[in-house]
Amino acid sequence: MLSRVANSIYWMNRYIERAENIARFVDVVRHLVLDLPDQVSNQWESLVEATGDSEAFKKRHGEATEASVIQFLTFDRENPNSICSCLWSARENARSVREVISSEMWEQVNRSYLMVKSPQACDRVDDEPSEFFSHFKKACHLFVGITDATMTHGEGWHFGRVGRLIERADKTSRMIDVKYFVLLPRIDYVGSPYDSLQWAALLKSLSAFEMYRKQFHHISPKHVAEFLILDRQFPRSMRYCLIKAEESLHVITGSPPTTFSNHAERCVGRLRAELDYADIQETLDAGLHEYLDEFQIKLNGFGDAVYETFFALLPVPA
Repeated sequence: MLSRVANSIYWMNRYIERAENIARFVDVVRHLVLDLPDQVSNQWESLVEATGDSEAFKKRHGEATEASVIQFLTFDRENPNSICSCLWSARENARSVREVISSEMWEQVNRSYLMVKSPQACDRVDDEPSEFFSHFKKACHLFVGITDATMTHGEGWHFGRVGRLIERADKTSRMIDVKYFVLLPRIDYVGSPYDSLQWAALLKSLSAFEMYRKQFHHISPKHVAEFLILDRQFPRSMRYCLIKAEESLHVITGSPPTTFSNHAERCVGRLRAELDYADIQETLDAGLHEYLDEFQIKLNGFGDAVYETFFALLPVPA
């Protein structure tokens, strides 16, 4: 497979996953603002800080309000991480590889982009924001299902899965980090009913509430962190994402499991092994924020290694 084609499939899936997770970010904060008591300051500025776009937001919108943040994260084309921008980038990548992907995949990407770009989209967000974001998340799920059902599970499909899983692991770690250091307004809320409310909202934002309750029954910060970071079977946990991303890389390269033939396989193998032998209590004692921050740095290093190994244009030896 041409590196150009693999790169487009990889980023098409990353952008779709990123757009879905931005919708999750916005939706969970909306519910928290509605559910938390009046003395809790609004969380919209903190949400922009969590996405890493605080400086760009302040230049164009100034004060963070619900309307301005939703506009910035959903429809602002000047924001490269907005839902609209991510869908545009996914659509352009899909357009460049239409001969490789299925027609159903292209139609779903195009349909999702036109849904967000339609003149009625802003009105729908104003009138029924929960319904709009829920519908959009289902559209992203539909794209993943169509991809699995209509695309040959060869190199292209595995590159797409690697991109989707890297993005998903990154956003799961950011959602957990947001709960600990952004959404919690005061330290005396820890262990209170408000704390449990936020943990439940975090689980729901990752579609993990029902699966968590089947395994742990009651909400505990330690168990929530363990489930979202270290669970081997839940599809949005950080560990699961790395396990499946490593499997796809081995299929692409043909190298045996538990070995590595390039820098990308070495990075993901090391990061996955760290999660395999991690203990959640030790992680919490050492500082969850520091652990997640280090994880995100290593995950970015893994993404860079994938680019350098498979997509970068290398000089031809004389």
